[in-house]
Amino acid sequence: MSLVIRELNDGDVAAYRSLMLEAYATVPDAFTSTPEERAAEPDSWWIKRMRHPAGLGLAFGAFDGDALVGTVALEFANKPKTRHKGLVIGMVVQEAVRGQGAGRALMDAALIAARARPGLRSLILTATEGNEPAIRLYRSCGFVAFGTEPLAILTPTGFRSKVHMVLDLHPNAPVPGM
Repeated sequence: MSLVIRELNDGDVAAYRSLMLEAYATVPDAFTSTPEERAAEPDSWWIKRMRHPAGLGLAFGAFDGDALVGTVALEFANKPKTRHKGLVIGMVVQEAVRGQGAGRALMDAALIAARARPGLRSLILTATEGNEPAIRLYRSCGFVAFGTEPLAILTPTGFRSKVHMVLDLHPNAPVPGM
């Protein structure tokens, strides 16, 4: 597999939408949205999620040739009191290419972008409790668990808990105003 990681752009909307809808359907315990909810969203919603016009979000794709086989997105807050935090969302790698480094490569690209964003101090994400491959990946990137939310989502298999994780992007940086 020859993997290329890059930021997604407007031309990737059909592939991104298709990959995410596939993920919502095939791993429903991993996401808080359903395929039906997201299938109703117009292309403009997907484009905004891939590359927010106000700079409040971006997404990366893992490509094997022309095929989009994985993705991860970042969302950033616009409020002054929470601008220092970002969210990692929509992480997925197609089952056929899992275990081949796509997830790590996507996370590495997201972390490089996050560390380059002025004022961004931490990233937060959630992983479904029991999804050990995802939790292992996030831990290997430096994320630490800070709590588990019980009954976080209702899935076809029942309620599932979410493990909340955080990464301090600049642990030695001074705290502003102190």
